[in-house]
Amino acid sequence: MDQNDALNGQDTAAEENQEAEEQNEIPTMESLLEHSDFSLDLPRQGEIRTGMIASISGDEILVSIGAKSEGVIPSRELEQLSKEERASLEVGMDIPVFVISPENRQGTLLLSYARALEEDDWDRAEHLMKEKEAFEGEIEGYNKGGLIVHMGRLRGFVPASQVSISRRTSYRGGTPEQRWGKMVGETIISKVIEVDRQRRRLILSERAASHESRETLKERLLDELGVGDIRTGRVTSLAEFGAFVNINGADGLVHLSEISWDRINHPEEVLKVGEEVKVKVISIDHDRKRIGLSIRQLQEDPWLDRIETYRVGQLVEGEITRLTKFGAFARIEDDLEGLIHISELSDHRVEHPKEVVSSGEEITLRIIKIDKERRRIGLSLRKVDSLAYSDLDWQLALADIDEDGTEEEAAEAEMVAETEEAEAEANEEQPEASEAEVVAEAVEAEGAGAEAKAEAEAEEPEVEEAADEDATEPEEEPETEETEES
Repeated sequence: MDQNDALNGQDTAAEENQEAEEQNEIPTMESLLEHSDFSLDLPRQGEIRTGMIASISGDEILVSIGAKSEGVIPSRELEQLSKEERASLEVGMDIPVFVISPENRQGTLLLSYARALEEDDWDRAEHLMKEKEAFEGEIEGYNKGGLIVHMGRLRGFVPASQVSISRRTSYRGGTPEQRWGKMVGETIISKVIEVDRQRRRLILSERAASHESRETLKERLLDELGVGDIRTGRVTSLAEFGAFVNINGADGLVHLSEISWDRINHPEEVLKVGEEVKVKVISIDHDRKRIGLSIRQLQEDPWLDRIETYRVGQLVEGEITRLTKFGAFARIEDDLEGLIHISELSDHRVEHPKEVVSSGEEITLRIIKIDKERRRIGLSLRKVDSLAYSDLDWQLALADIDEDGTEEEAAEAEMVAETEEAEAEANEEQPEASEAEVVAEAVEAEGAGAEAKAEAEAEEPEVEEAADEDATEPEEEPETEETEES
């Protein structure tokens, strides 16, 4: 046997001796725990476990969670539960618990039932944020920055910037109480936009949820609405080009030109945010999801009333208000303008209206067109003296004369009526004489008549004597005449 074989034999013997020792070695407790199926599952801080209620006392609850000892839910944790929740707890009942501390200084395992329920709410909040789903809650309070909404046991915060416009316009004020106080108890639909368990931060947004809900409501409203429908809505915002009105949760636009028949520069001259108005649906764009509304079409058009006093062919006085390349505009009444087309300014060719008229000039014009549907009046300067309208001018002149005569007759009749009325009033003011007064007046009149007769009889002889004297004088006259003749 050589040297190498001797060395190999020694190694083999050493290995056989080691295997024999391992087989005879007594196993340790650590090795037994590693290779056994009944190892202890020690709790860790922040972990949620399901345990069984072992006992309930006035101050604490003992819960078995499979550890070497039972865990304790202290009284301060029980105070976070409602009376109904505390009353529902029974011995032998399985509940979820949150491990606050695996072992405190006294070696006690501290648990929390309320925190375990909160963790379920955190899971729900994360799920809602991930799926971008909205949830319905109730406004429980507020601070200067916004609203507080409970999601289960969590306090979610809705910043003022995330409150919907419709809710913000409903309540106004300088203090948080004035702005948010009346909202407490109201239902709110919001979406989760931020979740931070470590900082216990839960941020909600009503605007995000309302935007999504408005889109859904608008699609539904677009299917229900028809052009010509009349609805009641509320003004949500104003812009230079018009006003947005909310109808059943969806917004429609009232263009500036559809707010009023009068000319306005901004919607705030007529409307205010939060005001309730009636609107008429004038257009629906399903592809772009837009609704066109009108307020003025539900009001009487004053233009139609003013134009009733005018007719085609009539001569009117107008003031030139502005000049354009295609003609001149003239005001014939307050807020009532007509267009003099460039071809109606003169019989000869005109390159620009300024060659014939100027702004502010007052001239006589003839109405040649009235378009009630388009609310337009056509005027002419060159047809003022046109023979084609001579008959009409003559008729209008006669009508004016008849109207003036009628007015004079009406005035005269009114004067006569007033005179007769005054006489009637004067007669009514004179007292009626009684029967006795009438008899007395008759007797007095009769006595006066007798007196007058007696006086007349007393004076008669003098009259007769005077008459006799007058009668004797003419007897001498014939003698005189005869003497002269002889």
